[in-house]
Amino acid sequence: MTVVAISEEFFELIPPDAKLECLGGDCTWSEGPVWVRAAEAVLWSDIPNNRIMKWSEDSGVEVFDTDVEFTNGHTLDRDGTVVSCSHGHRRIERRTLGGTVVPIVDSFQGHRLNSPNDVIVKSDGTIWFTDPPYGIASDHEGHAAPSELDANYVFCFDPSANELVAVTDQVEEPNGLAFSPDESILYVSDTSAALRDDGSGNHQIVAFDVADGPSLSPRGVLAVVEPGVPDGFRVAETGHIITSSESGLQVFTPDGELIGRIDLPETTSNCVFGGPDGQTLYITASTSLYRIQMNVQGAVKA
Repeated sequence: MTVVAISEEFFELIPPDAKLECLGGDCTWSEGPVWVRAAEAVLWSDIPNNRIMKWSEDSGVEVFDTDVEFTNGHTLDRDGTVVSCSHGHRRIERRTLGGTVVPIVDSFQGHRLNSPNDVIVKSDGTIWFTDPPYGIASDHEGHAAPSELDANYVFCFDPSANELVAVTDQVEEPNGLAFSPDESILYVSDTSAALRDDGSGNHQIVAFDVADGPSLSPRGVLAVVEPGVPDGFRVAETGHIITSSESGLQVFTPDGELIGRIDLPETTSNCVFGGPDGQTLYITASTSLYRIQMNVQGAVKA
């Protein structure tokens, strides 16, 4: 069974008869999906193969670009252009559909970033991203190198002021991130258990109150996700959190109650709302891109 309800509230988000569809991919590790309205397509990263993939209804799966320096997460800026995390370049960059890549930010207080992992854009135009060490841990998803920073930060970059602020170092290995619908809460996944054979580390989503400045105040752990870790995730317009896990997607209420699952045949990394009505959920899972129809849109409208 693909859709597993723990609470009837789950079916407010997804039809009971929703079917999971594999769109293909032939990837090694699919990550960072973004729905690009201008192209009516999904772009996503195949990180170890150092390429960006593309899927559209008309053309199916294609290779969008190669030698991309191990991009990971993607999002749309306020003007609809793609903002990407580059493990290889250790930076946040802007990418056009024509292939032009422009750096946005690559250092903090004179030191190189670790390997930006996931990125979102707030309604005021600020760019928020996580910076764990996964892209510099080996040559598998980037280039092995020592960290130049004293912590794994969540950052906020203000393009208008050309200013990068470390908003928290309280997440051991920050990975996915998303705002609540009113942007008063920032959720961040901590995947510090991901690469540890002894099972130590965290596999949880933590929450922060957001204030101007920008600054964050910890609210605590929202949810512990198992099996596996909560890699990338999205927030629905209802405030529900839809997160990846080893077995598929898990859906939590804004209070952290697990209300249902969308099981997949592969380890799941991330998801994004998109499609013509904004109610299609596109899911990256190991080798492939999947989709399933929802009853709701994302908190960030596609």
